[in-house]
Amino acid sequence: MALGKKRAGIVAMISALALAATALPAWACDEEQPEFQAPPAAAGHGHGKGGKDTGAVKNVELVGSVPGAQGAIALDFLQYGRKDVLLVSGQFGLKSYDISKDPANPVQIGELAMPGLWETEDTEVDPKRKLVFLARDPRAFGGNVQTGKSGVYIVDAKDPAKLTVLSFVELPAGHTTSCIEDCRYLWTGGPAKAADMPADWGGRPVWVTDIRDPRNPKVFPQPIDTGRNDGKTDYVHDVQVDATGIAWASGRGGVRGYRTSGWHWDAVANKFRKATAWNPVPYAGGGIDELAAASKFMHNSYRQVGWRAGDGANPWHWGGGDLLFTTEEAFNPGCAADGVLVIASLKGSYGGEGWRSTKEDPFRLNTVGTWSVAGQEGSNPDSGDCSAHYFDIRGNILVQSFYAQGTRFLDVSDPTNPTQVGYFRPADAASWEPAWHRGLAYVADNKRGIDILKLTK
Repeated sequence: MALGKKRAGIVAMISALALAATALPAWACDEEQPEFQAPPAAAGHGHGKGGKDTGAVKNVELVGSVPGAQGAIALDFLQYGRKDVLLVSGQFGLKSYDISKDPANPVQIGELAMPGLWETEDTEVDPKRKLVFLARDPRAFGGNVQTGKSGVYIVDAKDPAKLTVLSFVELPAGHTTSCIEDCRYLWTGGPAKAADMPADWGGRPVWVTDIRDPRNPKVFPQPIDTGRNDGKTDYVHDVQVDATGIAWASGRGGVRGYRTSGWHWDAVANKFRKATAWNPVPYAGGGIDELAAASKFMHNSYRQVGWRAGDGANPWHWGGGDLLFTTEEAFNPGCAADGVLVIASLKGSYGGEGWRSTKEDPFRLNTVGTWSVAGQEGSNPDSGDCSAHYFDIRGNILVQSFYAQGTRFLDVSDPTNPTQVGYFRPADAASWEPAWHRGLAYVADNKRGIDILKLTK
């Protein structure tokens, strides 16, 4: 996933059975990076000079943990009446935990063992049919980007104690997969291009799969969200759907949103037409200003419905949907130039501008605010793993993973000035994805397992 300048020293070639917990970042593996293979169980590295860093915590209480989930990459939740279940995916496969009685003390109830699975980032679930979708990256089970097999495992979780694979659909992509139209379809993207893909591609776009019959998935032959990097087809890393149903595709070249149902004006095709999951209508978005995100690689994003531009002393307030929160993932020497959280305005992008952008005439969204972990209170200046990663928002509080720099809580009520209000950075942190649930922040830490955090202020 991570883009930017070359970062030396990542050359691991591992056995599939050795895969487990690691503190190393999840590299995008494109033409600008050496190929990344998931490291072995014993991998990891010290943080701080001489390995003496003891971590840092402020305004956050660790109320629970699941060290047995080492190798965790993503998490989600399913409800079964009064039963509340935590699903954790990672290099081990998939595990389920009952958190009904005590959300701070998950009790494991099921496991689908798939040692060597990669990468399952941002694993999503179908809350109605009780399905879990695991993306298989071509680097899984010892494979490689050029020739490895990729696709999606559809897991039956109707009984969370008996997780079973309903089907596997092979796809040209497989780094992440996301639910579209209430999980009737999947959008699957990334990573870098395979050996048999067009030479002028920079990475894999999105392939659409019809999963209305999860035992018999049907893949649409033509990819979508092509030409996203100033006209060049490039790496789509992740897709997230906002509260209005707009699907936001993030990757190299920025973030673009699509309507996937109903009749709408298509500003690119210059006509009214029906939007579908396999032929969506452009909505808004575009490239992120390189002054905010030099790598151009946007890892994930979300449109927080409710913000709109104002004027005067209060330039932003509730009432519209003009703000886009997005994460750049990039690793450079030191932390100062590593990936940041970017808040951008969608204003001026509703006319298809992001689809007409070229190198000669580029379109960029206006940056409203940014936040980087570099130099912030609680940070370890000696750590090299400082990139922004997944985040989740509850009200005005955004919780975000920053790899070895831990989990950060930001007040984004003023999007021009995101302010840190708490942090949890254990010395062995490898924070990959947080999620708010029942007032707590559950964090998938690739080295520690699951940390359950409570913001105390």
